Amino acid sequence: MGFQSITNLSQTECAEKEESNEIPSAPDLPQTKKNNTKKYIFRAGISVLTVLLAALTALYAVCRTFCFGPSPVARDKFVDSVHQASALKFIPRLFFSEEQITEILANSAPEEFKEPQDPGLIVISPDPPPENEKDIELIDISGPTYKGKLLIVRDPSRVKVAVSAQQYSSNKPGKKLVDLVNSAGAVAGINGGEFYDYAGRGNGGTPLGFVFSDGQMLASPGNGKTAMVIGFDRENRLITGSMTPAQAQAAGIRDCVSFAPVLVRNGEIAKFSSDAGGLNPRSAIGQRADGTVLLLVIDGRQAHSLGASYRDLAEIMLEYGAVNAANLDGGTSSAMIYEGEVITRISPPGAREIPTAFVVMPKEAENS
Repeated sequence: MGFQSITNLSQTECAEKEESNEIPSAPDLPQTKKNNTKKYIFRAGISVLTVLLAALTALYAVCRTFCFGPSPVARDKFVDSVHQASALKFIPRLFFSEEQITEILANSAPEEFKEPQDPGLIVISPDPPPENEKDIELIDISGPTYKGKLLIVRDPSRVKVAVSAQQYSSNKPGKKLVDLVNSAGAVAGINGGEFYDYAGRGNGGTPLGFVFSDGQMLASPGNGKTAMVIGFDRENRLITGSMTPAQAQAAGIRDCVSFAPVLVRNGEIAKFSSDAGGLNPRSAIGQRADGTVLLLVIDGRQAHSLGASYRDLAEIMLEYGAVNAANLDGGTSSAMIYEGEVITRISPPGAREIPTAFVVMPKEAENS
């Protein structure tokens, strides 16, 4: 009997202990999970903000070191490089006045050629290239701070300007390079001329300066105003120089865009400081004495390739025989398409919409 009482007492105590434990009822569990989720999200958000703030602080410190460090050369290269990125132009203004920025940029600006271009230096043979020469040749390019691609096109008549629209409008966005190449039925292409791109937010639909395509002037700087011509005349010679619309038409321009600076003229390299333009993604076009066209794209703003200066471009063009050459739009616009593939690494955040491109038409379409 005593044993039974002890057993009953133990059961009673156990029941009381179970009742005293605060175990959430089933309906309360979802609310607890919801509260825990909020805590996790809050903590994750704080962690992300902390890391972001630390990264921004470190970036500011690095920029300040470049701007006020012991090397004026590093300062000028940094300001020049960042100033050429539409979305990053504000960074130098955090440290310098407009007058100081203008002075820094002026120190690295290239000298303009005083002598005019001599078209007689380009003699294009009507005969096809020798059988041992390829119609198109692709070469890897590399230097101390850059990597890129050079496309060598033997027949200049195959190089034309593809456009995003026959009638440009700010309401019509441009097209990505791959779309321009595909819509033209081309085998290759690189980005072309300048376009309106305030603070890096332009839609690529409004070109600046000239656009000629198949002899038609689709955009111009306006009557009496001048802009740089970079393109081909009807004799398939690469023309580079500042012109009015009337002068461009009188010169027989068939395909061109506008940008700057001229890199090589009449076989002479432009006078650049070593860091002119800073290190950035670049595109350029050149022509040899026999008419062969050189299309160059340099990767930039990435770990494998910081980018190239204007002098780098000019020296590459001269090394591969260019008599005349000019710089094209760069930055995130710089890219090369060959046989349906993007063969260069586009600078982050990736491919942009652009209004123009230099494209290489199929061989069977030449002289059409």
